[in-house]
Amino acid sequence: MRVKFAVAGALALILAASASAKDVVIHAGTLIDGTGGAPRRQVSILIHDDRIRAIQSGFVTPAGAEVIDLSQKTVLPGLIDTHVHIMATWHGGDPIRLAVTTSDYDTLIDGVNDARATLLAGFTAIRDVGDSTTAVVALKKAVAAGTIPGPRMWVSGAALGPTGGHGDPANGLLPEFGEIPGWRQNLIDSPEEARTTVRRMWRAGVDLIKIMPSGGVMSIGDDPKLQLMEDDEIKAVIETAHSLGMKVAAHAHGKQAIDHTIALGVDSIEHGSYADADSYKLFKQHGTYLVPTMLVGQRVYERAKTHPEQLNPSTAAKALVIGPLLQKNLHDAHAAGVKIAFGTDTFGLSAHGENAQEFAIEVAAGMTPMEAILTATRNAADLIGASADIGSVQPGRYADIIAVTDDPLQQVRALERVDFVMKGGTVVKAGGKPI
Repeated sequence: MRVKFAVAGALALILAASASAKDVVIHAGTLIDGTGGAPRRQVSILIHDDRIRAIQSGFVTPAGAEVIDLSQKTVLPGLIDTHVHIMATWHGGDPIRLAVTTSDYDTLIDGVNDARATLLAGFTAIRDVGDSTTAVVALKKAVAAGTIPGPRMWVSGAALGPTGGHGDPANGLLPEFGEIPGWRQNLIDSPEEARTTVRRMWRAGVDLIKIMPSGGVMSIGDDPKLQLMEDDEIKAVIETAHSLGMKVAAHAHGKQAIDHTIALGVDSIEHGSYADADSYKLFKQHGTYLVPTMLVGQRVYERAKTHPEQLNPSTAAKALVIGPLLQKNLHDAHAAGVKIAFGTDTFGLSAHGENAQEFAIEVAAGMTPMEAILTATRNAADLIGASADIGSVQPGRYADIIAVTDDPLQQVRALERVDFVMKGGTVVKAGGKPI
């Protein structure tokens, strides 16, 4: 009798699973699959639940499958931005006042809206490289659970750097601000602090580590040309992160910081403004990615020229120099054969959801439209370490799929006007409107 009940129970579970399973077929007019292959015409993408099951030539309609007609569209993998700050929104006004009057709770609320805007723009995955650790991990979990809409998230939490470096929020303020406990938790000034902090970040739930070996632009007073972390501190972060299965992204503008950090084994250089021919050789020798972040460079340059009062004075001065360098750097790095991954550094100077504007800047710097698309699909997935799941329309990958009306290989700005977005087999935008 017990055996009969066990068999009946198992059968009921199987039937319930079959009833809840979902089969969808997308009829794609043109498919750019994110692998680097030539576009394919009139293909069917067969989806079971949240994964792609098969790609077939022609328009087929399996029995019982829901049909999504994109036969007049260009279909692509969901896009990936590998450098965003999803909880940072530009509110205007004095940035110092905002720094001391805005809490992590405020930024988390911004993040809920920003995550939705990013997803609806066709970015079904992001790498967040610098936000409040506790808050951004909570946001990632809420998106993964389906509580709120947003892209798949790989998060670093707060960036690690030295006292007085690009990530020190007390720069330029009264000395007392430097003693605020929450502002010091991610400052590292020795290899020992680096190891402990990386382990603490891993325990808190981050997916990767972000470090600040050079000065930056938006911070007060520090010099982007200078290496501000010691080699032994950088090495300790990288070795500890790698031992825990995490990659490391390095904010680095100056040549010395770029070259030293690559030689020490970092996975990506963010910005890379002052890289040169010798730097590009190191990139290629070590297989390091460059994430050039030109959209933010363009926007902060424009702000420094038109509304410098909205920036701290040192930022305005630095932006006028760094902005043009970013585009030259991408041109030279691409020509040298450096691996490039798409990253906008969106934190409010450009709005969340405007990420695709980076594509046109990449093309202006010398990339073909297909090369630019690959930076936000195949290359971005490879940098994250998730090529088996995202970045291409292939069997076994998540059904993260977008569509546009115009041909992005002829006009890359078509990617700024995404008509259709599917994430994990669920349509979140169709006919240009959120579902």
